[in-house]
Amino acid sequence: MTCGGGQVLFIQKGNYGNVKLDGLAIATMGQSPAGHTMMESYGNWNFSFYYVDEKATLEQRKALEAIAAKILEPGASKKTETRYVAITRKIDGKEHQITIGQYGTFHGHLIEGGMGGSPKIVNPPGADPVHHEYAQGRTSKMTYTDADQNWSWDNSNYMFGTFSVDNVQYEKYAAGVAQKMSEMKGETAAQEK
Repeated sequence: MTCGGGQVLFIQKGNYGNVKLDGLAIATMGQSPAGHTMMESYGNWNFSFYYVDEKATLEQRKALEAIAAKILEPGASKKTETRYVAITRKIDGKEHQITIGQYGTFHGHLIEGGMGGSPKIVNPPGADPVHHEYAQGRTSKMTYTDADQNWSWDNSNYMFGTFSVDNVQYEKYAAGVAQKMSEMKGETAAQEK
């Protein structure tokens, strides 16, 4: 069984250098090889496709692509493509509807926690500055028809989070990940001796 899914970032207010990105969005969809989790097969996914908001100017598209290359599974797969599509979102109470052009849809809702409100996941394994906290939900419907896929799921995981992030946080995070990866490689080499 493969593991697959996607994420969409809606930028309420933001910039990349001097390029304003307010109101734009970027997305990614990806899938692990059969029998492997996404984390253990990172770098060898079946595909990792990027979707950039078609409303963006050429300069904004370049900025969004640079952001995607840093924070939306960079290097997860050798099979990558970028598409320019309409990306929309509608939130009506707890029901969320997202479209990624003609390629995908997410319809999800936040679930109820035991004491009211939605349960929150805080500091999950592998969390970066964007994914450090989110509310848990379930999909009502999820479809995806690109990268030779034809997904139609429901009742799968749906997560919703808000965040504020800058390049300094990501540089610090990347340095920490590089150090951990180096330590893991050292442990693996020592075990193989």
